[in-house]
Amino acid sequence: MKKLVLPAALAIALAAGVGVYLSTGVSAAPASTFVLLDGSKKSTDDLKGKVTLVNFWATSCVTCVAEMPKVIATYDKYKDRGYDTLAVAMSYDPPSYVVNFTQTRKLPFKVAIDNTGTVAQAWGDVQLTPTTYIVNKRGEIVKRYVGEPDFAELHRLIEKLLAEA
Repeated sequence: MKKLVLPAALAIALAAGVGVYLSTGVSAAPASTFVLLDGSKKSTDDLKGKVTLVNFWATSCVTCVAEMPKVIATYDKYKDRGYDTLAVAMSYDPPSYVVNFTQTRKLPFKVAIDNTGTVAQAWGDVQLTPTTYIVNKRGEIVKRYVGEPDFAELHRLIEKLLAEA
């Protein structure tokens, strides 16, 4: 019974549209290879040196679509200060939908498609979207959000991490 309480509470919170913060402590971002829409690849090591938001999302996810303008605005606000965004489309998302969404919404950051689900698996078996990670300049995950983040709080965290050496 106790094993069902957290998932049930999480599902209820997400259904209510409440962003849930799950602390993971500071841990190294998992070694992953991201296949970008243009066919090029980016690895977890490529994230080092910048503060990066890694957003697992899907075109069929209402909350993902609703938060995307805020993700774009956050990218635009901080991109010139050593901040980056990597949007990772889930394996069940048809690639043509991801390409169409990226083009019609003019996403200004890199978009990857996790065709096999191995990236989502490596990043903590991500199944709920949106799931967002904040990675510091050293390549460590400092925060994970399930559901839409509190963007005011997220901006404070980004500013703090950008100020770190």
